[in-house]
Amino acid sequence: MTRTDKLRGLLKENEGVILSSYPNIFYYSGFTSEDALIFVTHDRQILVTDSRYTVQARHQAKDFEIRNITEGVVKIAEMLEVEALGFEEEFVTVKQFSQFRKFGKKLVPMQSTVSGPRRVKDKYEIKKIAQAEELGDAAYSYVIENMRAGMTEREVALMLEFYMRKNGASGTSFETIVASGVRSSMPHGTATDRVIGIGDFVTMDFGCRLDGYCSDMTRTVVVGKCSSRQQEIYDVVLAAQKAAIDKISPGEKCSDIDKAARDIITEAGYGDKFGHSLGHSVGIEIHERPVFAPKTDEVVEAGNVITVEPGIYIDGFGGVRIEDVIVVGETVHNITKSCKDLTII
Repeated sequence: MTRTDKLRGLLKENEGVILSSYPNIFYYSGFTSEDALIFVTHDRQILVTDSRYTVQARHQAKDFEIRNITEGVVKIAEMLEVEALGFEEEFVTVKQFSQFRKFGKKLVPMQSTVSGPRRVKDKYEIKKIAQAEELGDAAYSYVIENMRAGMTEREVALMLEFYMRKNGASGTSFETIVASGVRSSMPHGTATDRVIGIGDFVTMDFGCRLDGYCSDMTRTVVVGKCSSRQQEIYDVVLAAQKAAIDKISPGEKCSDIDKAARDIITEAGYGDKFGHSLGHSVGIEIHERPVFAPKTDEVVEAGNVITVEPGIYIDGFGGVRIEDVIVVGETVHNITKSCKDLTII
């Protein structure tokens, strides 16, 4: 059964759907351009793009009818024998929605319906994410061998990105985070020209895209000499991560897994220093569902690929985050292999 067949199984009689977001266009068709729309009904699947991409579309989306946008999107929609069209309400612009209203069909919000199948990864997707994560591990090893005091955060970020691109990545999963010294207390402290000094924490959160799929990992190191307080904070974060990973299994509540890590950090006296959720799923996008968070009704399913990334962030001192990617199956498999003992550069 193809992915579009699964999507059809979620549609009502006389109902179709129009896909406008790149992640879902890529997931259902394999087409790697954002300049497209896809129509799926019970008996048709049509990819609409312009002349720059029609040849590419024929190669990548072989099971789709390829139509040129010059035919008119409204005319293409009108010929579909459905009464209603679902649309991605989280991605559609006001301009697009105004166009969709001309289709002569009832419009039905269907974001959760069309994105839902992406929560559970198939074997191919897991393989690609694992390969991307392996490339991230290799990039981290390369940087650990070459990073030193006196370099800037931006230089470290560029080393990571260059290594991943040189070795097959099409790009980064997100803007690379390299935050050193007191800046490591910023969970999303993207790289600056700050010079890394002796005794600094350096938090590196990075990932790459490989064949359309994302990786994600975080490691925090110390340059030169580690203080007892740095070691203490690091050990608490590592213990919190281990507790959460040990609790992951199909059917487990995501909020309970978040709690397993959060309780350890709170008991150590740092509960107010861990403000973000414990983790998020990864795939075609860097942030997918489900998530590990305090207030969620979601449960873990076999096929989820999800991060575990507790942290402690102390303004004026610094912070620690450790992040791995976990594949959930009959057993739980950690696909991030880089050492998690506190590394001193």
